[in-house]
Amino acid sequence: MDIIPVILSGGSGTRLWPLSRKLYPKQLLPLVNDHTLLQDTILRVKQMPNVANEVVVVCNEEHRFLVAEQLRQIDVKSDAIMLEPEGRNTAPALTLAALAAQENGGDKIMLVMPADHVIQDVAAFEKAIKMGAELAEQDHIATFGIVPDCAEIGYGYIQKGEGVGATTAFAISRFVEKPDATTAQAYLDSGEYLWNSGMFMLKPSVWLKHLAQL
Repeated sequence: MDIIPVILSGGSGTRLWPLSRKLYPKQLLPLVNDHTLLQDTILRVKQMPNVANEVVVVCNEEHRFLVAEQLRQIDVKSDAIMLEPEGRNTAPALTLAALAAQENGGDKIMLVMPADHVIQDVAAFEKAIKMGAELAEQDHIATFGIVPDCAEIGYGYIQKGEGVGATTAFAISRFVEKPDATTAQAYLDSGEYLWNSGMFMLKPSVWLKHLAQL
């Protein structure tokens, strides 16, 4: 199965100021190594098996030339740079990507990722991607939780439900927005909650079907 990387690069530059600014948000900065976070996100998945050559990037209209130049620097040709006239968070950005992916590649599985993650255990990441692809192939929407190591109030949380077949995946009981400190500690103590990574694997047709229903 071919997997299309979809990179959500619509950050507004409000965090990590003064390094990060509106016209130069953190995903366009080299904060960890010589590559920017956007470049690292693309290079991390391009080396994985079954990942298609095309890359879809969704970014703010103001960042179009910066994004194009950063792709050129790592010899990656974007099949589509989708421009948002105004940031509306994940759902509309994912919809733009799904429409572009369908137009260019039929119904290949999308691996949707924020452009600003730092992932050190690449082997574990690849293993999770393989499982996510298998679930997406069965018309599930797969998302990725991060095992929390503190009562963080700056992240959303996922409550685990029942296990899915013979996999180590779980159905999702609910998504929870950023909690207060007491609630976050209760989530951590329960062992039932994961941090919401904001990464997804799914077919464009599945996403568009759910979008139409809701």
